[in-house]
Amino acid sequence: MSVEFPMRRCPFSPPPDYARLRDEAPVSQVTMPDGKQAWLLTRYEDVKAVLSDRRFSTEPGQPGYPFISPARASLLINEQPAPLIRLDPPEHTRHRRMLTREFALAQVGKMRPAIQRTVDELLDRLEEKGPPADFAEEFALALPTTVIAGILGVPYEDREYFQERAQAKLDLTAEPEVPVRAGEEMRAYLDNLITEKMRDPDAHDDLISRLVTRQVQPGNLSREQALATIELLLMGGHETTANMIALGTLSLLLNPGQRDELIANPDLVPGAVEEMLRFHTIVHYNGPRVALEDVEVGGQLIRAGEGVLAMVSAANRDPEQFTGPDAFDIHRDARHHLAFSFGVHQCLGQQLARAELQIVFGTLFQRLPALRLAVPEEELNFNFDAFVYGIKSLPLTWTPREPERKRQFTVDDSACVGGGLCALAAPAVFSQNEDDGLVVVLDEDPPESEREAVREAARLCPALAIRVES
Repeated sequence: MSVEFPMRRCPFSPPPDYARLRDEAPVSQVTMPDGKQAWLLTRYEDVKAVLSDRRFSTEPGQPGYPFISPARASLLINEQPAPLIRLDPPEHTRHRRMLTREFALAQVGKMRPAIQRTVDELLDRLEEKGPPADFAEEFALALPTTVIAGILGVPYEDREYFQERAQAKLDLTAEPEVPVRAGEEMRAYLDNLITEKMRDPDAHDDLISRLVTRQVQPGNLSREQALATIELLLMGGHETTANMIALGTLSLLLNPGQRDELIANPDLVPGAVEEMLRFHTIVHYNGPRVALEDVEVGGQLIRAGEGVLAMVSAANRDPEQFTGPDAFDIHRDARHHLAFSFGVHQCLGQQLARAELQIVFGTLFQRLPALRLAVPEEELNFNFDAFVYGIKSLPLTWTPREPERKRQFTVDDSACVGGGLCALAAPAVFSQNEDDGLVVVLDEDPPESEREAVREAARLCPALAIRVES
């Protein structure tokens, strides 16, 4: 009797069944919600092999494709045209190459200063508002939403509209009509946006406008295909990164020693980000495929038309690839993880996601080293029932920093003529160097009781070397 799929994961780990099956039957049959059978792969090498093998299709219309829930089946069957992530080569290749330049490493590098400014501005707002805060909503979601909206040319003020519909599309437990309706509403919204861009596409420097001028207008891409592409980028550009920021932050809060190491040594940040990606593997149901012909995987013959679940979350916890895989360790070399998938369908925006995460974790705890949970860990509410795993709310608090005191006065040493009147007027604040008679500042931040004396010293200074700031 096969195991029922999907299994429920733990807050910080894939379902325990994955580890058991990896030991007992790494290629094993499971029963899908619709009663059909599919092959579940739990070893790193087997998952990687299937994801890179074009004999396995990612198209939901192929007979035997495994649907992980009725809601997911309804969405994928009714999603026409399908986005590039659900197309097989050569059509997938053609669509992807239209976008590769937009998310290349060099292009993402140019975005880093703008991402840093956004991070700083969001942290400024958090500090200005004061603790506590729902970090998941006010920072983790706000950052990638701002970034991808800016790249695409989608109005940020419409964020609630598209965020709600993105979440509805990803809810595996929703009634089957809910994700379909959410997808229709999302594409209708984006269709209106395309209409606006097409009135004067050269007036805007954003990805949607470039897609219109370079691909839609020349006839390389239909308007409907462009909508599917834009929707995929909008959803993938904010939902996944938002959850990764929140869970990465939580991991460091629960491992304060590693957090302190990051504060002391920012060079550890890139490696820490890769470990976060591996450890959480938030697109935890990524990997459904169907065999187009008979293929042997891990010693098991998989016949044409049989569904396969190449679970990247299981692969990223394979002890044959990652020593002590269930431990979070920022010193681990996790660069060969499969969190962004593998093969032709690996994440198009992975370099953008990395840039955002590296900037966040190179800044966050430098700015707020006292950041901590505002509720007990057991009260945190995780989003188990979504295609993209995450945390629904992350209440955090911190000790507000003391406001920087404005310097009361400045002294131009080069202008001092050694008259000594400052030391006579404010002896608790100024003195004279015994060797050359020039001014010596004894107290750069004198108490309130000395401030009038400082002002008097400034008035008496014959060289005007003392300037009172406040």
